[in-house]
Amino acid sequence: MKSKLSGKEKSAILLIALGPSLSAQVFKHLDEEQIEELTLQIASYRKVKPDIRDQVLMEFNEMILAQEYLDQGGIEYAKQLLEDALGKEKAEEIINRLTSSLQVRPFDFARKTDPSQLLTFIQNEHPQTIALILAYLNPEQASLILSALPPERQVDVAKRLATLDRTTPEVLEEIETTLEQRLSAFMVDDYTLAGGIEAAVEILNSVDRSTERTIIDALEEEDPELANEIRRRMFVFEDITSLDNRAIQQIIREVEAKDLALALKTASEEVSTLIYKNMSKRAAEILREDIEFMGPVRLRDIEEAQQQVVSIVRRLEDAGEIIVSRGGEDEMVV
Repeated sequence: MKSKLSGKEKSAILLIALGPSLSAQVFKHLDEEQIEELTLQIASYRKVKPDIRDQVLMEFNEMILAQEYLDQGGIEYAKQLLEDALGKEKAEEIINRLTSSLQVRPFDFARKTDPSQLLTFIQNEHPQTIALILAYLNPEQASLILSALPPERQVDVAKRLATLDRTTPEVLEEIETTLEQRLSAFMVDDYTLAGGIEAAVEILNSVDRSTERTIIDALEEEDPELANEIRRRMFVFEDITSLDNRAIQQIIREVEAKDLALALKTASEEVSTLIYKNMSKRAAEILREDIEFMGPVRLRDIEEAQQQVVSIVRRLEDAGEIIVSRGGEDEMVV
């Protein structure tokens, strides 16, 4: 029965089985086209037979189980645990069926490595090599490594990262071999897409403000068009002036008082005015007093506090609780 169902049909049946509440949470992670297709598919079902529903749920459970094993220790680890749990024949069936879902991206080992240790291996590599490796890391790992590089190398790597396009498997294999790690048994034998402006923006959004400013300022001189495109897609502390009052009030509730005071220590008058306007008169007076009597503060502490505010903005945006308008985009809210 499973073989007769398409991926879209299985997805629709799974969402029906999960119920409206959980399905709504899943929809938050899909684009409009996917939501429309699944909604139409769900609407086409008058009733799902119990045996079909159970088979879809079982397959979904197997995929989740296999993916968890994969995340914990890779393909071989997943195979071994599936064999222990379900027997060799069933494990082979699942692995074969899920091969496309379990493709391991290059540098899978690197994503399980401490950034400081990884930095030791790659800091002296060519900037193009470093950029390629960062493109496959988690943004948090990549930002720590990028921040630890010398300023002039940060700029070079960030520029190369933003302009990466496609890399052949042969090049990926050569670099992984250089790092003395084995390739994944299921690496896609095709041109692999990684990097690009979105990857650069995601990483730069995670680095400290000093590193971010150094890279953006240098890119302004070297490649103004690229710098403007990256800046357009980024959200920095000063961009809170683009948020509406409801969003500002929500951010104020989320930020710790000491962080807010620190963040406003060197803020522009426009930013400060917007914050004060969205607080009660008494709360605004207390905040002004905290800033006034704060005394000398290290610039790094101020920047860290501003980064805390930015992190809260991004978290609220990811949760769909506030809307952040990106420069150059036409946002429609209905």
